[in-house]
Parts: sequence; structure tokens; C-alpha cells
Amino acid sequence: MEKIYVVGIGPGAYEQMTVKAAETLKKCEVIVGYTVYVKLLEEHFPDKKFLATPMRQEIERCRMAFEEAKKGRKTAMVCSGDAGIYGMAGLMLELAADYPKTEIEIIPGVTAALGGSAILGAPLGHDCAFISLSDLMTSWEVIEKRLRLAAEADFTICLYNPSSRKRSDYLERACEIILEKKSPGTICGVVRNIARDGEEMKVLTLNELKSMRADMFSTVFIGNKETKVIEGKIVTPRGYRIKNAKP
Repeated sequence: MEKIYVVGIGPGAYEQMTVKAAETLKKCEVIVGYTVYVKLLEEHFPDKKFLATPMRQEIERCRMAFEEAKKGRKTAMVCSGDAGIYGMAGLMLELAADYPKTEIEIIPGVTAALGGSAILGAPLGHDCAFISLSDLMTSWEVIEKRLRLAAEADFTICLYNPSSRKRSDYLERACEIILEKKSPGTICGVVRNIARDGEEMKVLTLNELKSMRADMFSTVFIGNKETKVIEGKIVTPRGYRIKNAKP
């Protein structure tokens, strides 16, 4: 039977790819993905055939992978981070009805929220919400509602796709909505180029975040009312009773 692996390759560095993801790519003949992600893999898998499409050609990319599998080639569709979190797993499964002879296996990966959280410390130590600020496929009205409700519930919030050239003010707008329910002094963090060259992090308040410039390579973390900074690291306590615990 024809088979496609949908593989989450992690945030960037080969070392942050899961063992299963790496072993899966080693046994595949063809690797299909977004141009930027394909370039991250070429040096590690030089003997593979790579096929890529630019952004906003996701359906074409998926069909390209299905067509390669139909030729009897072991094929991988790669996504940054995790294949199921803002990745291609869902779309591949939606299109699978057109390719009934092709089996799909999802290989999970380390999503940006987890990779960035580890750099900052432990900002996602308690209940959290992931929200993308990209309105290419979700209306801003829906995004705004999700931001407002997540802030009202005092979730720790991880923002994907916080800004771009066409959406330069979206992070500011999101912060203004969140500030309706969260304190201006809420601890926040930003990590850029997670596990890639030029990786950098910053710890700041929600009020400071509102005026910060970010881009599509940035992941933003907004704490809850318990979030604090311990020796430069962000920590959102889960609720362990450290004060009453004996060593």
C-alpha cells in the first residue's frame, strides 16, 4: 500500500527533532515541504529528493506528496514544529479521500510553544492556550474573541504568527485586547528563531510587549496572574505547595 509520513521536524535544529522523525526521514526517498523547512533538512539528508512550494500553496504541496506516493516512492511531508499544531496533518487527512490507496502516518514533533518555553524557563507550567494571529484562514473577529476569552480565563497564552509586513500592528492589537483582562505588569516573553541561527529571547511586561516589534519567526508568551521571573527565567507555577513542603 502507498504510504506518506507527515513529519513534525521540530523548531529548527536537527538535535531537537525526535529520534522517530529522523529515522522516518532516513528511510524516505522523497521529502516534500515548505521552502524554508526543506532548506533546514537538505544538509542532513543529502541523498533525498526534495520538493518544495512557497507559502500559501499548501494544497498543491499536499497533492504533490500524494502523487509521489502513487509512484511507489516512500514519501514524507514535513512541517516545522509538530505536524498537527498549525501543521499539515489535518489538510493531508482531509485530502486523503481523493487517494484511497494511500495510508498516512503522523509523526509528532516539538512545536514552537515547547521549544520557546524551554528557552524562557517554564512559562507554560499551567493551563495554556495557543492562538495564531494570522488571519489568512481565520477571521480577525474570531481571533479577537479567542484572545478575549483566553485572557478572561487567565490562561497563559502562546501566540503564533504574531506579526508580518502586512500585519505589522496585530501584536499591538492583540495586547490591547488582552489588557482588558490582564494586568499591564503581566510577565511575558518572546523567543525568535527558536533552535536556529540568531536565536534570541526577551523577558518583558505585557505593557512593554504592546509596543514591541515581532515577526513570523517570533513566538510570544503571555503569562497568567501567577507568572513570575526567577533569576531571569519565566515560571508559571502549577500550584505545588513549596512553602509547606519539608526538604
